[in-house]
Amino acid sequence: MKGEGAGDRRPLASRNTRWAQALARRMTALSVTPNQISQASMAMAALAGGCFWLSGSGGVGMRVLLLILSALFCQLRLLCNLLDGMVAVEGGKGEADGPFWNEFPDRIADILILAGIGYGIAAPGLGWAAAAFAVLTAYVRELGRATGNPSDFSGPMAKQHRMAVVTAAALLSVVEALWSGGIWVLTVALWVVAIGSAVTVLRRGRNLIGHLKAKG
Repeated sequence: MKGEGAGDRRPLASRNTRWAQALARRMTALSVTPNQISQASMAMAALAGGCFWLSGSGGVGMRVLLLILSALFCQLRLLCNLLDGMVAVEGGKGEADGPFWNEFPDRIADILILAGIGYGIAAPGLGWAAAAFAVLTAYVRELGRATGNPSDFSGPMAKQHRMAVVTAAALLSVVEALWSGGIWVLTVALWVVAIGSAVTVLRRGRNLIGHLKAKG
């Protein structure tokens, strides 16, 4: 994350918690780089997406296990996202190619997880639509930075919101699997992410246009 000031970081309350700071200090003391942590987030996302995909087949017991693992890997992805920045900025271990590894893995992760859900519920088009809108939210934010404006992390469906929806849906789907064996919870979750991300794109786009006009 070298080159990114603390004022241009996503505001996260968890960054100020004692457990996060202690874990970041521990990671900083090790020979682990921020870029490696960012790369690990892609692995967590791949595991989450794979579990979501595989949860669409097999018996109830296996589906329950895969859904629990999906929720776990989604949260581990977020943990990696938290720690890479803390190790880079607070730990002073930022690297020259940090900006690439700060952004690129997040986009891959969105695609892997959301498309994985789509294939798991036999609705790949919906999964890819949610993934496309999720990537667009980041595109508009980075377009703002490229034009000299502050990063817009507004929602209603920023990265942390998407992962919260997906994690909650995975855990609720465990109950659904045991109760009825349906796929409604994950289907609704994908619609929420897709529509929420589209609204986020429009909101950020409107904000950016306003900034650009104000400068002009």
